[in-house]
Amino acid sequence: MAEPNHSPFWGRTRATGGPGSAPEREADDEGGGSPADLPLAGLGALVTGGGSGIGLACAAALLADGASVTIAGRSQERLAGAAAQLEPHVRAGATVTAVGCDVAEEASVAAAVARAAEPAGGLHLVVASAGIGTVGPVVALPLEEWRRVIDTNLTGAFLTFKHAGAAMVAGGGGGSMVAISSIASPLSHPFMAPYCVSKAGLDTLVRVTADELGRHGIRVNSVRPGLVKTELGDHLIDDPAVLDDYLAQMPISRTGTVEDVAGAVRYLCGPQASWVTGQCLGVDGGHTLRRGPVVEHWARALYGDDAIDGRR
Repeated sequence: MAEPNHSPFWGRTRATGGPGSAPEREADDEGGGSPADLPLAGLGALVTGGGSGIGLACAAALLADGASVTIAGRSQERLAGAAAQLEPHVRAGATVTAVGCDVAEEASVAAAVARAAEPAGGLHLVVASAGIGTVGPVVALPLEEWRRVIDTNLTGAFLTFKHAGAAMVAGGGGGSMVAISSIASPLSHPFMAPYCVSKAGLDTLVRVTADELGRHGIRVNSVRPGLVKTELGDHLIDDPAVLDDYLAQMPISRTGTVEDVAGAVRYLCGPQASWVTGQCLGVDGGHTLRRGPVVEHWARALYGDDAIDGRR
């Protein structure tokens, strides 16, 4: 008896010859590229935090595979510049669009999801890349700093999954959502508690959402980058002591690139990952085999010795 297969690319249920059979493919269009060349052609994608860094690289990768991509972020000026950078990656019949969005605000996320569904007549792919960080000891960290990081990194991903997942289900099911997590999820990073907790919570959110939405053919995964040269990571790379400490914890001892991370996201959004869900994929040079970084000197400079030593 044939089993239903919720295709993660075309967003509709189709019969297959069994659990091991490959999804059907559309016939090639003359001059339009084969499905193997453009596996995401005709699909709509949303990338939060798409104005720079990892999000921007992910948007370029999805565009290169034929998707219509909407990048979302808080800075309209940055988004406009990013959209111009992405134009050369747009394939025939696809588009790149920019929309303002604060992922910590539910109405803003809902509007971005609705906008991202327009170019392809539905939403099929989501990359939740918006993220921030902070440094400080647990005993002295201001509550507003905790909330600022949790609201962006964890609540922002929750709101993105909530509204994007509902749109995918309403569109008939199928699709892929990928969150950008961090090695700070499985590894302790002293004096970075809000960031670590937000990313650990994000990975749990990924697993639960994957469990809930799998019945609709929607896959949900995360990518855990190590030290990558981005606006968020530059301050780590620019401190020689911190950089050396990071590199010493990596079997493959180099800093990562945004393209390293985008390649993993591209895989998780594409047809090769059609039976992959609820997973947290490390892209870190093997860093999680060892320990997290040491940034205590930063925390001492910001908060003083009493706070770091637990005396507040």
